[in-house]
Amino acid sequence: MVQAMKQIALSEVKDDLSKYLRLAETEEIIITKHGKPAGILVGFASEDDWFDYKLEHDPRFLQRIARARESLRDGKGVRLEELPLRRRRLSRQSRR
Repeated sequence: MVQAMKQIALSEVKDDLSKYLRLAETEEIIITKHGKPAGILVGFASEDDWFDYKLEHDPRFLQRIARARESLRDGKGVRLEELPLRRRRLSRQSRR
């Protein structure tokens, strides 16, 4: 989970990238160039974090979610809350 935001000069990041990758696992690292924000360093503490990041930034996945939400608004599909309780338990168990 990202908690803080730290600004580091590009020249400093280049000199010790592995240090800043470790830091980026717990806080956002804003890379500056000539004192102005130029980029952001994103670190992942686990493969799950990497997977979440990929999904959150995948345009195809985001479009699919948007279409599903639109379909639900149009009265199509079934909401999770509407599934029988037994089926929901099975669904949760399969995710483990």
